[in-house]
Amino acid sequence: MPTYIASRLTGGNRIFPDQITIDETGVTLKEPGLFSGEEKTIPFSRISSVEIECPVIGFSTITIETTGEGGIKVDGFTKDEVTEMKKLIISKM
Repeated sequence: MPTYIASRLTGGNRIFPDQITIDETGVTLKEPGLFSGEEKTIPFSRISSVEIECPVIGFSTITIETTGEGGIKVDGFTKDEVTEMKKLIISKM
């Protein structure tokens, strides 16, 4: 069950960085906060596409689209991390 933590050097992640966990059931995004946090889990059966953006300079972004209930978009990862996440998610879909 790998967990990926966004870099603190990106906007919105300075104090409480976002976390993506991939387990047997789906993908979970945790957005910690000072007094409360948000957590969203998407089962693999609901994932319709996974896209990554890897600029030459800067941090990479992963976007996970679902069938009908929105999706998640998180930045602040290395190119290797988003590539690994995409491969893991696609292999479990």
